[in-house]
Amino acid sequence: MRRLGLEGVVRGKPVKTTISDKASSCPLNRVNRQFRAERPNALWVSDFTYVSTWQGFVYVAFVIDMFARRIVGWRVSGSARTDFVLDAPEQALYARRPVDQGSLIHHSDRAVQYVSIRYTERLAEAGVEPSVGSVGAPYDNALAETINGLYKAEVIHRRSWQSREAVELATLEWVDWFNHRRLLAPIGNIPLAEAEAIYYQQFIESAQAACLTPKSLRTMRGGSLPIR
Repeated sequence: MRRLGLEGVVRGKPVKTTISDKASSCPLNRVNRQFRAERPNALWVSDFTYVSTWQGFVYVAFVIDMFARRIVGWRVSGSARTDFVLDAPEQALYARRPVDQGSLIHHSDRAVQYVSIRYTERLAEAGVEPSVGSVGAPYDNALAETINGLYKAEVIHRRSWQSREAVELATLEWVDWFNHRRLLAPIGNIPLAEAEAIYYQQFIESAQAACLTPKSLRTMRGGSLPIR
């Protein structure tokens, strides 16, 4: 379509949310479209979208943990400045408290907000490894785009919106439902929060089993007492 000079019909005035600065330096793409994680707090993906209201456009940002695709941070704002998109990972960092420095990757597109100095410095301060997709490659952040699409289909397109406050309340209710009650096929048709709970339970049981081995007991006892 691009070669033929064709464009699809758009209802209303389109809003461009991804505005990149090709002159600015960007982190490497550490994900390369491999949207999988073996544990929680290994890979977060971020993006934001817009919602038309009677009072003008509002913007909604999400941070998604790739292990179970759980939304771990979100924010609604009347502007798309860096402060707005930074609020979503701040919420995620407060709620999740990842402790292993360098073990968490944060991936986004090349929107100027995500590659800004303030955003990059905050990730570094939290010990989070930044990752950014390529310019003009929407599949580089496909999972975040998918969550945006679900949000629009299941919440936004169902009615007209009078205000930012109305969007914020509806988003709060949807995120709670999405995380705790929505069934997701890729994780076994169980809720996202339940998938994480199962992982942590299995992790605890494995750790307890490891601590009860003869070798670990000898280590705990200083190797001086026999194991019965």
